[in-house]
Amino acid sequence: MERPSDTRAGPDAAAERQRAVVIEDDRDIAHLVGEALRAEGFSVRTVHDGVDGLAEALDPDTELVVLDLLLPGMDGLEVCRRLRAERSDVLVLMLTAKTGEVDRVLGLEIGADDYLTKPFSLRELQARAKALRRRKRAHSDGATPARPVHVGSLTIDVAAQTVRLRDRDVHLTQREFELLAHFARNPGRVYTREELLDTVWGAGFGGYAHTVNSHINRLRAKIEEDPGEPRVVQTVWGRGYRFVAPDDE
Repeated sequence: MERPSDTRAGPDAAAERQRAVVIEDDRDIAHLVGEALRAEGFSVRTVHDGVDGLAEALDPDTELVVLDLLLPGMDGLEVCRRLRAERSDVLVLMLTAKTGEVDRVLGLEIGADDYLTKPFSLRELQARAKALRRRKRAHSDGATPARPVHVGSLTIDVAAQTVRLRDRDVHLTQREFELLAHFARNPGRVYTREELLDTVWGAGFGGYAHTVNSHINRLRAKIEEDPGEPRVVQTVWGRGYRFVAPDDE
């Protein structure tokens, strides 16, 4: 791996430092990843096993977790599952050694936000971390519906980043919420899978259309009264998906 590039800009960069946790048992890789993230303005905590890594990731100040799949103590899949059970807002970038493991990483079970396959470029890691942070902030700061959106028994408050189904809170991962918020901002519009990849995951994301399918299935399982007969996020056969407009409901 090459030395990380330092792309921090301006004297106020240190004031904006956010906490990242690198959970990687290969100490050389962990060191290089940590340097790359520090160059992007993160303060970094490096941990070499899954149990201690989970404890660090659960710290409320942690914004980003770079998580290896194969770890001693507790593997990356289990770390991600337990982390998601407690926190939906933290960004998770998974490191995986085999391309065949990508579906497991981005599938229904764990809710990772992005992945890199080893060996990877540190510049690519920096770009992915920046893109994840940028999308999170864009969804927090961008234009949002003035009032909560109500579709049947579902209530989506994009500004507050909360979702309720009947009388209970719905806990979504950051990517699931970004996907739902994008739909809620554009009710009735049909999006192809490729458009959703570009808009929600970001242009240049090296994913596949079935990544969208997996996340929509996971989202439906959480927000639909009957996921087998979805009424909120609807399939438009041969075209893609749309969020039902409240007037249509």
